[in-house]
Amino acid sequence: MNYGSTAFMLLVLAVAVLFAAVTALIAFGLARWEGAAVPAALSRSGIAFAAALTLSLAALTFLSR
Repeated sequence: MNYGSTAFMLLVLAVAVLFAAVTALIAFGLARWEGAAVPAALSRSGIAFAAALTLSLAALTFLSR
């Protein structure tokens, strides 16, 4: 399999976004369970999404070299 193909790169990017979305949902649920208001929980969820996506893409960039 050609790991440099466009289809493979899009698949890897989709998996990274899915992982970040699941992380954000978990962060939102934990924040609400803790008693945070919805805007605060959304803020924590957004921060978790950005952090997870950044770390996933950094790891994938490191591994692709």
